Amino acid sequence: MADRKLAYVASGSLTITLASLATSSTLVAGAESDAIDNSTNKYLDYLISGKITTGTSPAAGRIEVWIVAELEDASWPDVFDGTGSAETWTTADIKAAGGQLAATIITDTTSNQTYYVGKFSVAALFGGSCPRKFVVFVTQNTTVNLHATAGNHALYSQGIYETIV
Repeated sequence: MADRKLAYVASGSLTITLASLATSSTLVAGAESDAIDNSTNKYLDYLISGKITTGTSPAAGRIEVWIVAELEDASWPDVFDGTGSAETWTTADIKAAGGQLAATIITDTTSNQTYYVGKFSVAALFGGSCPRKFVVFVTQNTTVNLHATAGNHALYSQGIYETIV
């Protein structure tokens, strides 16, 4: 009798610009990653993780990490398009309806502090099925821009599939 086991692919860096990401008091403005296209790999899930570093003299606030899936084969919610860029949701209510909040990181007033995004499952946010295409959206309200050095920020994705051994 064969065993079903999970297999993990190597983690890959997401393309998203977090260096100097401006603060958003309403948490609607932020950065969209390039789309993760699962239409070819057809992984059962993706794990997302990483690190984000605040800027100098931040106020206590939070960093939010959202997953936004395409609506159907060619359209996205609100202002999203699957291409890495700065984006601003029309309203916080539209953000809540169009995206899935994946992580909230509470920040303190320590300058240049690195916060880690613990691995989370994308499929778990969508009822157990991974979307065909999705992006990561990051917003923050620490009253200052995030750290200006790109190397102080990184988001990763890791595909998961099942194998029979």
